[in-house]
Amino acid sequence: MIDKRVSTLADAVAGIQDGAVILVGGFGSSGRPADLMEALLDLGVRDLTIVANNATVGDDIVSELMSAGRIRKVVCSFPRGLKGRTIFDELYAAGRIELDLVPQGTLAERIRAGAAGIGGFYTRTAAGTRLAEGKETRVIDGQTYVLEHPIKGDVALLKGLRGDRWGNLVYHRGARINNPVMAGAARLVIAQVREIVPLGALDPEHIVTPGVFVDRLVEQRNERKA
Repeated sequence: MIDKRVSTLADAVAGIQDGAVILVGGFGSSGRPADLMEALLDLGVRDLTIVANNATVGDDIVSELMSAGRIRKVVCSFPRGLKGRTIFDELYAAGRIELDLVPQGTLAERIRAGAAGIGGFYTRTAAGTRLAEGKETRVIDGQTYVLEHPIKGDVALLKGLRGDRWGNLVYHRGARINNPVMAGAARLVIAQVREIVPLGALDPEHIVTPGVFVDRLVEQRNERKA
């Protein structure tokens, strides 16, 4: 019997190792699996690379992971929050954390390429800027394109609205940003949902992430917001 459910957040993140590349779904704090990330903090793993749309918005779980010295590198589109300086700014200025800055559309496409088994793609984004330094370029139809490589993770942490024991997931509106594509780009995929429902309760037409992509599923009704 296929059953992806685990009882606790600790069980969900069990086995994640130091040095892991962690794909984190969501946009800012919307759709971010904050409870799974808190469990990651409690697990005590270090030297992590976090791939996410945002680094930290300031007062959130990513900030806590950074303050605890657990994150070595961030791959993101928005490293700074909207409310001024964050712990990331301090760590980066001190040379204690690395940053790979990737334009938002390019980040999403690099993750999609990792999920689809694509070896790389050319994009005009970042051509002629510092972000293209050291990268292969090619002129296509008179325009300069930059070669970007796929992103793959050891672990993907996702946040859905509802799921079933097979691991099928539905999302709440914009919270699906990055979550579905990350499900195909990591070796271990862990999802938290607000509610686990019986098989057949999810309309097949509304399922965004099929359960075949999900390895572990945990219900978290009283979810952390950031």
